[in-house]
Amino acid sequence: METRKIQVTGGSTYTVSLPKTWATENEVTSGMTVEIYAQDDTLIVTPQTDVDHDEGSLDISSLEGERLVRAVLTMYVSGFDIIRLEAGQISTEQRRSIRNAIQGLIGVEVVQEQSDAVVVQDLLDSAELSILDAVTRMRLIATSMLEDAVTALVENDDDVARDVIERDDDIDRLWLTVSRIFRATLRSPRAAEELGVPREDCFDYHSSSRQLERIADHAVKISELALKLGDLPDQIADGFLELYRDAADIIEKSMDALLTDDESKATTLGHDALGSVLDIDEHNRQIDEMLRDVDPVRAQSVGLVLDSLSRCADYGENIAETSLQKASPKP
Repeated sequence: METRKIQVTGGSTYTVSLPKTWATENEVTSGMTVEIYAQDDTLIVTPQTDVDHDEGSLDISSLEGERLVRAVLTMYVSGFDIIRLEAGQISTEQRRSIRNAIQGLIGVEVVQEQSDAVVVQDLLDSAELSILDAVTRMRLIATSMLEDAVTALVENDDDVARDVIERDDDIDRLWLTVSRIFRATLRSPRAAEELGVPREDCFDYHSSSRQLERIADHAVKISELALKLGDLPDQIADGFLELYRDAADIIEKSMDALLTDDESKATTLGHDALGSVLDIDEHNRQIDEMLRDVDPVRAQSVGLVLDSLSRCADYGENIAETSLQKASPKP
């Protein structure tokens, strides 16, 4: 930490000198312009840049399949707008993996292809991105997936189950987008300012979107089990419906608490959601009792459904805790 004394010039302008070490490391010289961002009682000073797009290169000579897909996704989430993927000779399989990766991203396309390089670019205007809109969309998709998964289970509807599984790609795209936006706000004060959302709130939205992504994963798991289980005994099906309703209620109250600007309402909803967790435990005990009369192999699959629904309620509980933190007074 370094300290500086504030001086007044011209009778009304406050000035302060910049640390020479910082200026040298960031190539700030006399006559250059710096950007200053005000965040409550803090000022952030950063060198001004004219770069519109962050570019990154990656040698993919030793990467293929899932490893290559993960590498492209990592570059995207890290914030690169233009990603140049290079190798001595890019194989057909590698090109297929690159295209599989960008199909899971919003607004990203291949803009250049050569024998030794593929360039992909994020064509989405960053000004159009909204972490709040993305999280709201994730909420709608995840909760509808969970509802349809339970419907597929209790009604033995394979078509609905397969539809839920297909929708998982939509939630994954949004999760990657939220992660990219969040990391941008950590890296760049300009990104945070353009977004118009405090960075603490961005953290809350990011952590909650992760819970929604997990809820969607469990909806997929329930749907996959529904395809195997066939018809359920009425008593167990009814038990799952009751468990789902309570889990969904926790998730909805938690998300309402997270997204409202009314701190008092958020606190009430958050505590209501947390207070419903005991109902989940009671449902679990009731269904466990029913499983004693079910064939052991079948009971194992039914037990996995029970676990997934319970975990969904847990994820809703996590969102409720985040919403309470978001609504609490700031130091």
